[in-house]
Amino acid sequence: MALEVTLWGTRGSLPAPGPDTYGYGGNTSCVTVEEEGGQLLILDAGTGIRRVGNLLEDSDADIDILLTHLHMDHIQGLGFFAPLFTAGRRVRLWGPPSTTRSLRRRLGRYLSPPLFPVRLNEVSSIVSCHDLVNDTIEIGAFTVSAELVCHPDPTLGYRISAGGRSVAFLPDHEPHLGTDHLPSKEWLSGYRVAEGADLLIHDAQYTDEEYASRVGWGHSSVELAVRFAESVAAQRLLLFHHDPAHSDEVLSRMHAEAARLPAEGSVLVRGAVEDEVHRV
Repeated sequence: MALEVTLWGTRGSLPAPGPDTYGYGGNTSCVTVEEEGGQLLILDAGTGIRRVGNLLEDSDADIDILLTHLHMDHIQGLGFFAPLFTAGRRVRLWGPPSTTRSLRRRLGRYLSPPLFPVRLNEVSSIVSCHDLVNDTIEIGAFTVSAELVCHPDPTLGYRISAGGRSVAFLPDHEPHLGTDHLPSKEWLSGYRVAEGADLLIHDAQYTDEEYASRVGWGHSSVELAVRFAESVAAQRLLLFHHDPAHSDEVLSRMHAEAARLPAEGSVLVRGAVEDEVHRV
C-alpha cells in the first residue's frame, strides 16, 4: 500500500513581499498523508490548510488534524479552513499537552477576538480536541505515533504508518541542542518516530553559519538535518521549514549542497517544494 504525501505549505513563516517567485512555496506548515483507500490525515494547520479545506468542502468524511505545536505559523490557517464552518462536520484536533490549559482553551486564545472574529465554540462543525503525549493511536487505516521533541514549548513529532509504509514529520526540531554530536539513540530527540522512516520531513531552516548564532532557537541546519536522517536510517529526507528570508536561489544552493552530504547509498535528500506530491 502506497501513501501519498502532499506539501501544502513548507515555510516557517510568511515571506515578506519581494521580487522572488517563491517556487519553494510561500505558505506555512501543512502536509497531508493519504492512504490508498482515500482516508486523509492533515499535519499542521499553517496557511496551506486553507487550500486543503477548499478541496474537502464537498466531502462529509471526518477530518483529523495533527498539530505539532501551537506556534502561530503552524495554526494560523485554522480559522480559514472551510470544513470548520460546515454544520455537522466532525473535525478532530490532536496536539501537544499542557500542564495548565486544555488544547481547546489554548487554541481558543487564537480563535477568539481580538485575533479572530469567531470563537472556536461558535463554529458550525463538531470539534473535539485531544492531547497526545508519547502515544500511539489508531485513526482509521493509520497508526499514529507521537513523541515530544526538542523545540521551544510543547512540540510533537509524528510518525504516520499504514500498509507497511511510514512518514515521519518533524517540521520544528533541534536534536543537536547542547551537544557537539548526536547523542546515543536512546537519548536522541525524535529517534523513535523517525527510525527507519520511508520518508522523513524535517526542519532544515538554517545554513551552518546561521545555525551557529541561533543555537537554542529550536531549529536545525541543513547539514544537521542530514546527519539526523542518517542516524535514524531514514530512506528519504525532505528538507522543510524554509526560512522566509531565504530566496529560491539560496534554498536551491543549500539543498544542492545538502544532497552531496550523505554517504553513497544512504538517505536520498531533496528540498521540500510546495504542491509536490510524494508517493511513499
